[in-house]
Amino acid sequence: MNEPYLLLNLFFAGVVVLVIVYSGIFSPDRNDYPVACIHQKITGEPCFSCGLSHSFSLIVRGRIHEAYQWNIFGMRVFLFFILQLALRIGFSLYYIRFTDSGRPLIIMDSIGSGIMFLIAFWPFIMSIFKGFFEQV
Repeated sequence: MNEPYLLLNLFFAGVVVLVIVYSGIFSPDRNDYPVACIHQKITGEPCFSCGLSHSFSLIVRGRIHEAYQWNIFGMRVFLFFILQLALRIGFSLYYIRFTDSGRPLIIMDSIGSGIMFLIAFWPFIMSIFKGFFEQV
């Protein structure tokens, strides 16, 4: 398990598992999340990502309708993380089983994951650019 690709997949899978565990531990009913929105603390205004933790916690508990009320983009980002977890595991197993698949698999994985990232996070990316250009 000395391969950088496998180590990177393990790292990303671990991050996704931590996000899911975090969402399961902290209760949307108690609103006891330890990470607060810095943007909202400074400006008093919510940002595009405000409510994601709450939304994720509700999704983990099967309360989908409520999750959309906290952040309309929560489900698309949550699904990105779930899909990435499945891909990290699947691609790692494929990489181990078919050792000669290395470079093409990594290229396909990188391009596909990049496209999925852009689709999932596009509203957030656009809000950053919109905010930046409004400041100028």
